[in-house]
Amino acid sequence: MDIFKDLLNFNILDVIDITLVAFLLYYVYKLIKGTVAINIFFGIVIFYLFYLLVDVLQMRMLSKILGGFMSVGIIALIVVFQPEIRKFLLMIGSTNLSKGGSFIKRFSFLKAQAQNTSDADVIVKACTKMGSTKTGALIVIERNNNLDFLVETGDEMNITVTQPILESIFFKNSPLHDGAIIISNNTVKATRVILPVNNEKKIPSHFGLRHRAAIGISEKTDAIALVVSEETGLVSYVNNGKFVIYKDTLDLIEKIRVDLS
Repeated sequence: MDIFKDLLNFNILDVIDITLVAFLLYYVYKLIKGTVAINIFFGIVIFYLFYLLVDVLQMRMLSKILGGFMSVGIIALIVVFQPEIRKFLLMIGSTNLSKGGSFIKRFSFLKAQAQNTSDADVIVKACTKMGSTKTGALIVIERNNNLDFLVETGDEMNITVTQPILESIFFKNSPLHDGAIIISNNTVKATRVILPVNNEKKIPSHFGLRHRAAIGISEKTDAIALVVSEETGLVSYVNNGKFVIYKDTLDLIEKIRVDLS
């Protein structure tokens, strides 16, 4: 069979080809892990493996039928994975090429990923304190995707994260309290940032613009967000377009640490 002839002609380029495909699949898995799209992804992989098996066994009729689906598969993939593709392209487009090696750093599968050093304990305690006084807040924590394109919409900062700093930024009379702040590696990167708002997802009426903005940025990038409601004082955790209200501080701290690791 042709497949055995191909195995005999296996060379170093084939090894590189297989390695790059493996890295790409791994990165796609990381990108959609925890979303509904992960089940669709596994379904596509199983379907493709079945198609290869049918082709090897030379089951011509079934192979033609499945091949017809495969020929239009790229269009289906674009439709199904539109949010994930947009997030992937945004990651590439938002990379600052002027910084040496920063483009490569965005592809975490090419190196051991550095742990995010943002202090979850301090951030959550500040949110809890602001919640007790019903002080509204929107905090975005940067992960792998560079958020410099959002920094330009607000005021660039370089302040080490502490509980008093976070509380003072969102104090109602502070000139910096409007909009979101971006935290990167335990540093306030920017304040008064304008985030993309999600107008499609239905959320309870008592959740307003902050929650929609948090959902929007978590759908378009891999950032996570914390929202303190001005109306209820509840703290919401937003990741991959989904938000969960945490009443247990320790659970929220642990969740953030896991997602940042």
